[in-house]
Amino acid sequence: MTTGAVWRLYHGDQEIARLTVTGGDFPWMHADVETRPGFEEFRSVFAEQEQAVDDEDWERADACYERIRKSLTMTFPDGEPVAEFLLHIHADGTAGWRWSDEPFDED
Repeated sequence: MTTGAVWRLYHGDQEIARLTVTGGDFPWMHADVETRPGFEEFRSVFAEQEQAVDDEDWERADACYERIRKSLTMTFPDGEPVAEFLLHIHADGTAGWRWSDEPFDED
């Protein structure tokens, strides 16, 4: 994806973050995050997810992922919805994610 492209994160109809692409390492995208009103409600779940990954507590990381995906949606730079994504927003104001045009397998 193009450096400088802006992906958006939503809670319902409210845009809560803008992710400006800084690069990637397939299949991961990397971005700087600009938080918007409404993001604070989710900051703690992203922090918990980051800690769970650092601790290699995959069960807790998966639980965080489920909370994020049940509450938030993402759009491509053209405004079209992303079918599936795995998003990490870090305490340093950066993000990493992978996405798919199809839902991930539930296996």
